[in-house]
Amino acid sequence: MISVMDDNDTAEDERRGVKRKMSLSRCDVCGTEEARYRCPNCMKHTCSLSCVKQHKMSSGCSGVRDKTAFISLSQFDEMNLLSDYRFLEDTDRLRQSSNRDAVLHASRRHPKEGMWLIRKARAAKVTLKILPKVFSRHRENTTIFRRADGRVHWHLKIHFPQSAAVYSERFPDNREVRQILHDFIHPSESDPVRRQKLKVYVQSPQEDIKIFMRSEQAQPNTLRYLELDPQKTLGENLMHTTVVEYPEIFVVLKQHSQEYVTQMKGVIVWMMDY
Repeated sequence: MISVMDDNDTAEDERRGVKRKMSLSRCDVCGTEEARYRCPNCMKHTCSLSCVKQHKMSSGCSGVRDKTAFISLSQFDEMNLLSDYRFLEDTDRLRQSSNRDAVLHASRRHPKEGMWLIRKARAAKVTLKILPKVFSRHRENTTIFRRADGRVHWHLKIHFPQSAAVYSERFPDNREVRQILHDFIHPSESDPVRRQKLKVYVQSPQEDIKIFMRSEQAQPNTLRYLELDPQKTLGENLMHTTVVEYPEIFVVLKQHSQEYVTQMKGVIVWMMDY
């Protein structure tokens, strides 16, 4: 009877043949023991872990197979095919990882519009800092420079703590701060819905309303505020300050302003010390 060997039997015999050839070789490091291992990188034979380590140390061999090394078609087997497949998978994972990193790295570089805005803010004596795109503060920022009027139109987040209300709108830098508040708390000309929401401010005398801006020049993990002059424009109030994305101001009633005033004085002392 004639027996037929399948592909698996052939592959098994080839592996056994490799083992037999290796067992007939001597260790290339100590030269005394029979070889048990073969370096995937340089194909040197070794007999033990200590010889493997000594081989790497003396030759500088990494012990890692060169996945891009040429293999002739006659020597190409299933193991080489599997190795190439895994190599392609690793390459694809690396590509995807680099794409994700590219998004983060690109977010650290300001796009042309951001650089243009930074230069225009600098011309207005304001130090503008742009955050990476992954920050929500960057995504919600609508600050622009309009060539038509040659002005920066600032995205402004306005807090009214005594009414637990926050509004975000865009205003040109030549708008006076009191005019900005006019749209919110004027007794007759402000928006009726806002006026109802902010009635505690609407009913208060104008001189009892204080406006503070969060200082971005404060020391880490501290809150500092700068008091704004309502008679000056937004641009004049922002001069010589640092703005991260957009200004954030707090409209506070006089009887509640002590904490802002105290922290405002802290800014002055800190700046003098600096």
